[in-house]
Amino acid sequence: MRAVFALRHSWAGIVATWRGESAFRQEVCLAVLLLPIAAVVVVSAAERVLLAGSVLLVLLVELLNSSIEAAIDRISLERHELSGRAKDCGSAAVMIALVIAAMTWGVICGPLAWHWMRGWI
Repeated sequence: MRAVFALRHSWAGIVATWRGESAFRQEVCLAVLLLPIAAVVVVSAAERVLLAGSVLLVLLVELLNSSIEAAIDRISLERHELSGRAKDCGSAAVMIALVIAAMTWGVICGPLAWHWMRGWI
């Protein structure tokens, strides 16, 4: 029964983030596009996991960033150096996750895309 309640709370967190964070909505849309590609592109199983995992990592870090921002805003809406630093660090973590995803997709799918495009030229 605890698993059901945990799943319900997890879903509530995803829904709340979807409703409140436009960046999360954009990243989910990107995931909806990229995850099926990761499932069908002709690569090894390990590369497939890296492609999908890098996309899911972005969503994971965005959820954590959103929770940090919500907690900071709950404490106080007044500007404070430490609050700003916490939010900036969360934002930086999302950026690093996006760079990891871009690098992963570029290294694994870049040569495939280049080879495919050369066939059209």
